[in-house]
Amino acid sequence: MRTIFSNFIFVLIIFLHLPLVGLRAQTALTAANIDKLNLLQDSLSAYSDSTVSVKDDVDRMAYNTMFVKKLIGALKTPHSFQYQFDSLVNNVSILTAPNQSFRIITWSVPFTDGTYKFYGTIQMATKDGSLKLIPLNDDGKNFSDDNLITNQKRWYGARYYEMIPVTYPGKNPYYILLGWKGNDEKTTKKVIEVLSFEKEDAVFGKNIFEVKKKAANKNRIVFEYNKQNSMTLTFDKQVNMIVFDHLAPYEANMEGNAAYYVSDSSFDGYTISYQRLYLKENVELRNDASSLDELYSTPRKATTLFQKGRH
Repeated sequence: MRTIFSNFIFVLIIFLHLPLVGLRAQTALTAANIDKLNLLQDSLSAYSDSTVSVKDDVDRMAYNTMFVKKLIGALKTPHSFQYQFDSLVNNVSILTAPNQSFRIITWSVPFTDGTYKFYGTIQMATKDGSLKLIPLNDDGKNFSDDNLITNQKRWYGARYYEMIPVTYPGKNPYYILLGWKGNDEKTTKKVIEVLSFEKEDAVFGKNIFEVKKKAANKNRIVFEYNKQNSMTLTFDKQVNMIVFDHLAPYEANMEGNAAYYVSDSSFDGYTISYQRLYLKENVELRNDASSLDELYSTPRKATTLFQKGRH
């Protein structure tokens, strides 16, 4: 049985034993390149806003295509890894690893039928400031099994809003990502994803999630619930736990139909250790549910929440 003391030790391991590779990877951006990126960011912000606000799907994809081309051009600027792109926070999430070794950039394109397509890339830090990207290809709609372990070519797709690094001496680190996935006109999805790196590939999924006692671990956790419902999914550093609403059908005869699933005012959580994430049911929270981070079903409504960590 793990003690409170051992939990504190593991939290220290997570945040103090981070590789130092990224810390040596970058030198400062020049003033000229900052000016250049500021101008490019203005265009990026306009394209991003238009992608969300226009009514026609064809126009949305056209603006998104322009956004992608402009973003790649901006990232080609030497030492662009250090540039924060703060003006994009309404529609684009940028999460940087604490050791500054990489950052993951994700966003979504909404469609008139209530569905979404997700876009993203991983920018690796480089010593000379040159560009190294791992583009992410959203293949989530073709997944026959949400539990697949895949790479960047078959990305499950999500807009990530929180990153939790998990490291242990002598072991390869991995990164837990909390993400909003949208879904369709009836339901919304959120995901607890795991990112690791193997040679030149980004690997998504890892067999670490305890589900029930004596059941096989899962590689990722996907929540699906009624689109009008909001769901808490956040990381509490104080207790080293990912905390989330327990979902249940609001009509007993709708068991298994995600469109009828809502938060039932109770909470579960995953306690983090390197080898496994341990499921804790009926977690008692010190804060009221209303003070916990929430991400609402409408991306536009949630734009400021992504940046402030209110998911």
